[in-house]
Amino acid sequence: MVPREQKRTTLHEKLQLLRSVTNSHAVSETSIIVDASKYIQELKQKVEIANQELAASQISSSSCPKFSVETLEKGFLVKVYSERSCPGLLVALLEAFEELGLNVLEARVSCTDNFHLQAFGGENDENEDGISSGVVIEAVSEAIKNWSEGNDHQD
Repeated sequence: MVPREQKRTTLHEKLQLLRSVTNSHAVSETSIIVDASKYIQELKQKVEIANQELAASQISSSSCPKFSVETLEKGFLVKVYSERSCPGLLVALLEAFEELGLNVLEARVSCTDNFHLQAFGGENDENEDGISSGVVIEAVSEAIKNWSEGNDHQD
């Protein structure tokens, strides 16, 4: 008889633990289990929402093109990369270079499955003051931002 009583005591302890973990105020065993089931469903929903938010943040961060600007002796090396194809981004970047007065002297571009631009730009002879790397960084950033905003409205 002792093992049966011990099993009953162990079951009662486990139900009380389950009751406290799930913040249940139920008294009967059935109600505690029902509350625990509801609690598990709520947790599943929270996990699903968290996974969706994580996926959305990863998509937005991976879809935004990344870039770098290096100052060279006579110009700038601009590199832009995105893990996806970016229709229209090349035009936006070239327009930004033109507005700055940068001539693209050499460029390599890939626009198939992803977007990759490596462009060497030199200043026009008309620019007597010279262009700082900060100005180039700001122009590239603004071109990407404007392209991205225009692209969001098209999707």
